[in-house]
Amino acid sequence: MNITIHASYLPHNDPDAAIAFYRDTLGFEVRNDVGYQGMRWITVGPPDQPGTSIVLHPPAADPGITEEERRTITEMMAKGTYGGINLATADLDATFERLQAGDAEVVQEPTDQPYGVRDCAFRDPSGNMVRIQELR
Repeated sequence: MNITIHASYLPHNDPDAAIAFYRDTLGFEVRNDVGYQGMRWITVGPPDQPGTSIVLHPPAADPGITEEERRTITEMMAKGTYGGINLATADLDATFERLQAGDAEVVQEPTDQPYGVRDCAFRDPSGNMVRIQELR
């Protein structure tokens, strides 16, 4: 069996800010930008990995979500506890400096973790936790 990760989903509450962060700050390419009924789904990914994408989606677009659930999702996004993703890079320090210079919200500077990885953390404009691990 050969299964790969094709796309992961993260919510966004501001499509233009999401594009600015993932394209301009992280350096991902925008692969798709689809609007429907005032909402936008934006697909981004690393230029050298065309088969792996992140789909930035409206957080409560599912018609089965209640108004109470929508409020809960909005509150969790504001706290940064709703969505997250782990990325990796060969040069964590340079990546951290570039993101910090791009006004990304720093959660954690590069740190050697007790579980064996070195990583840092940011929040994207929607509050999603973006952890970046150093490849060793």
